[in-house]
Amino acid sequence: MSTAAATSTLPNRSDVAAEDTWDLSSLYADDQAWEKDFAELEALIPTFDSFKGKLGESAAMLAKALNFDNDFDKIAEKLGTYAFLKTTEDQGDSHYQGMKSRFQNLAVRAGQAASYMRPELLAIDEATMATLLSDSEVEPYRLQLERLVRYRPHTLTNNEERLLAMQGEMAAAAGNAFRQLNDADMKFGEIEDHKGRTMELSHATLGQLMISPDRKVRKAAFHQYYQEIEAHENTLSATLTGSIHRDAYYAKARDYSSSLESSLFSDNVPVAVYDNLINAVHDSLPCVHHYLDVRRRKMGLKDIHFYDTYVPILSDIEKHHTWDQAVDVVIESLHPLGDEYRQTLETGLRGRWSDRYPNRGKQSGAFSCGSFAADPYILMNFKPEVLNDVFTLTHEAGHSMHSWYSSSNQPFQYYNYTIFVAEVASTFNEQLLTEHLLKNATDDNERAYLINNELDSIRATVVRQTMFAEFEKITHEMAEAGEPLTVDSYKKVYRGLLDTYFGPEFVIDQDLELECFRIPHFYRAFYVYKYATGLSAAVALSRRVLDGGQSELDDYLSFLKGGCSKDPLDLLKDAGVDMTVPTPVETTLARFKTLTEELDSLI
Repeated sequence: MSTAAATSTLPNRSDVAAEDTWDLSSLYADDQAWEKDFAELEALIPTFDSFKGKLGESAAMLAKALNFDNDFDKIAEKLGTYAFLKTTEDQGDSHYQGMKSRFQNLAVRAGQAASYMRPELLAIDEATMATLLSDSEVEPYRLQLERLVRYRPHTLTNNEERLLAMQGEMAAAAGNAFRQLNDADMKFGEIEDHKGRTMELSHATLGQLMISPDRKVRKAAFHQYYQEIEAHENTLSATLTGSIHRDAYYAKARDYSSSLESSLFSDNVPVAVYDNLINAVHDSLPCVHHYLDVRRRKMGLKDIHFYDTYVPILSDIEKHHTWDQAVDVVIESLHPLGDEYRQTLETGLRGRWSDRYPNRGKQSGAFSCGSFAADPYILMNFKPEVLNDVFTLTHEAGHSMHSWYSSSNQPFQYYNYTIFVAEVASTFNEQLLTEHLLKNATDDNERAYLINNELDSIRATVVRQTMFAEFEKITHEMAEAGEPLTVDSYKKVYRGLLDTYFGPEFVIDQDLELECFRIPHFYRAFYVYKYATGLSAAVALSRRVLDGGQSELDDYLSFLKGGCSKDPLDLLKDAGVDMTVPTPVETTLARFKTLTEELDSLI
């Protein structure tokens, strides 16, 4: 029998049924196989030195060096992916934490050994570089080298690059400390759900409790959860500050105008795209406030709090999906993407691509982790009674199929698509799932339920993530201006954003000011805006595929196959959407307004 996700206490990892866990054998059969590759890769690190000072000598030498670096990275990716995935199974397992730490140390030493390559390549004069790029042996790396040249103004001397490379483990300390505190050390106690069952409160179960039809349960879970956050607010503030100062330090060291510009540079995305997103969302906040008021009225509430924003308005409608039922719905909804897409995904989801259910110590949330030479794995904390978990499944499946298509159609150096386009593939799937469910709605109440879900998805993915993006922008600008980052200053900034985004009629509980301390994505700064731009692009592309024919589908599948063979904005433009203008964001928010009006009329 499969491990149930709805039990009152979380099982230990050792008690989870094998068929509910991922099978990592496409990476390594066991830890011993990992250790063998680890030892072999470690022995190869000194080989980097054999190419030092010779990269511009000839096309043959340059190709040999790049081939070695490429092959080294292929093995390193396998090692790093396996170690990372094993740590997520149980954050308290010191063996795999140690394995991950050893790999990180190896990666830092390899980075130190190879740190001369970038500055040495950038020191090659333009004429010589042009000659090297014209040679057939170097051709597989032409785009990689052309992209490297863009970094010329931001690349330091050999010794300086070596020093920066040596800081890798130290630079990760703030994020590592946060993850250990967040996923392993903080304990939130137990709480009763609306059926009187005592359950463990955790990151994973908080979401389940936030959709409880009993407001007292939602309120109690919310405040109990944030009591534990408040108990660690000084430590959490310190780790977040360490992460922000790290970003500001590296941006300044590499002569970027800001941390934001530094982050966007690799994708060749103008800062204007980030600012356009914030401005477009601000312009549409009145319709967001209107939706929140519709929610308040339809729920029969005198006032509305944060813990009232996730429960379905029509809470008497229950949507329950076992894992296999969720897979059925997802695969059916993806019919527009063709047989190859659907058959490949179904085999993976019914097999062991995914680690399905929560267990004690397991990393919270969900993610997809693709790699070049292995299956694209999915971590879930699936709960049968949570409809959003079906959307999460198709979301992560979108990532996984993007990985599958790109690794099947691109060489290693160009397969790993950027996060900017990754969020398109995932939210595209969510759009198809919504379309499928709406078409099969049996009455107005079910349609209203699904519209409510779609509105909450847009609000969470576009509006909420943009609020996070604005918080990151403000706090990084504070650090860069030398302003103090403290518990109080964080909460003041966050409270201002909460007031703006939720509106004057929304009740902001003081506990909610602490939310800024519990967002893991803040340790990968300027990441979350890609959720918002991704959904906006996905809305446009999904309509294009649904309303179009084979040509439009081929354009989208070509996008999935593209990896990073073009800049992300160019990949999207080829697929049919231009993200350099605010139109896709405005169109998505216009849809939000239309759906709000329909919801108001249906119930």
